[in-house]
Amino acid sequence: MRVAYVSSDPGVPVFGRKGSSVHVQAVLRELVRAGAEVHVVTTRPGADTPDDLADVVVHRILVAPTGSTAAREVALREADAQVGGILSGIAAGESFDLVYERYSLWGSAATAWAREADVPSVLEVNAPLVAEQRTHRELVDEAGAERCARAAIGAATAVVAVSGPVAAWAAERAGAHPQKVHVLANGVDTTRITPVPEGVGGRRALPDSSRGRVHGRQGALHFGRDTSARRARQGATAFTVLFVGTLKPWHGLDVLVDAFAGLRARVPDARLLLVGDGPEREAVLARADALGTADAVEHAGAVAPSEVPALLHRADVAVAPYPPLEHFYFSPLKVYEYLAAGLPVVASAVGELPDALEHGGAGVLVPPGDAAALADALVGLAHDPDRRAALGARARAVAVERHDWSVVVRRALGFAGVPLVEAVPSAEPVEATDRVATGPATGGGRRG
Repeated sequence: MRVAYVSSDPGVPVFGRKGSSVHVQAVLRELVRAGAEVHVVTTRPGADTPDDLADVVVHRILVAPTGSTAAREVALREADAQVGGILSGIAAGESFDLVYERYSLWGSAATAWAREADVPSVLEVNAPLVAEQRTHRELVDEAGAERCARAAIGAATAVVAVSGPVAAWAAERAGAHPQKVHVLANGVDTTRITPVPEGVGGRRALPDSSRGRVHGRQGALHFGRDTSARRARQGATAFTVLFVGTLKPWHGLDVLVDAFAGLRARVPDARLLLVGDGPEREAVLARADALGTADAVEHAGAVAPSEVPALLHRADVAVAPYPPLEHFYFSPLKVYEYLAAGLPVVASAVGELPDALEHGGAGVLVPPGDAAALADALVGLAHDPDRRAALGARARAVAVERHDWSVVVRRALGFAGVPLVEAVPSAEPVEATDRVATGPATGGGRRG
């Protein structure tokens, strides 16, 4: 089986550490595990190729450097115009069995090429990017972005959207065939992320060098610094609340810090572990300092995906404290990772999280933006280890049965009529070159 995976969004490094990067790698990993020969066409390969994806062949789309937003939009449209030529070059000797594209704001060439070449295609839509760009960033040519969305969705054999609201947005742009749009939530690698192995006692403490730090103009303020004595006293036994994700406003971190202060008032040895980085880092840690909980807050920063499982093993409970958002269309990867780790999840009752967590009784829901309710839920779980264990067991079962990436990717390909079956290994390895794509007629690549 020969697959082209196209991601032309420069904000998504294929081999990076962002949640979007983890998503891309997960899909690639399932394709590789099934024996597929995978070619990635991307504007941003990233730097840290996992060993198990070393055989993926990467073809670079070049994006011209620009200044203004308008010029950037033109450059990205011109970059997308390279995609058809790159795919034709790769397929010159042997065509593809599937084109899989991660929808990007200015991308439409991949599904158009697939339709012209009579190759099945899947378009994965993770967000209503036109509205998102207009609301949260800057969008000059909104009409052009809309045309790209309609063209990409219209040409795809099947469209998979991570939530109902995203699917509705895509269906409105699917022309006469809205039935080809399917809801397919994100997934998790349940072989990579597992519960704490039975018989393993305690939780591993973070090294001192990675404990909570916030860097400001005047140097670094250190929060949550531990002595060996404190680690011995608290590290393996303290009730630990975990958050994984980028530190951005829409993740409700201010509510989490306030709720943690309420938890500490009733569970004095509780700890909060933050995994991730982002623009809210200084504000979050400063808020903890102001509330007097800074010594119990650990900030691990951004970590490689390979480090996440061990950090999950340090937690008793994991949280997704989203604020009340008018248009909540996310399918949070963090929640599925929590479930796979067998952690009870406390999350805001927004979007499709109630369905994800209440199916099988895998978590506790609280009103969005309600720090007191979040604190109460955490206190209840802190005092009830049996309930935590029961929720965790159900969480793991839900992750394996409904959200393993093998299930998600097979369903996505199935919508396009492409079965994901084990391929017979080719007698000769795919040869890579050190060329990169520079235009429509170029199909060179490099190994990831």
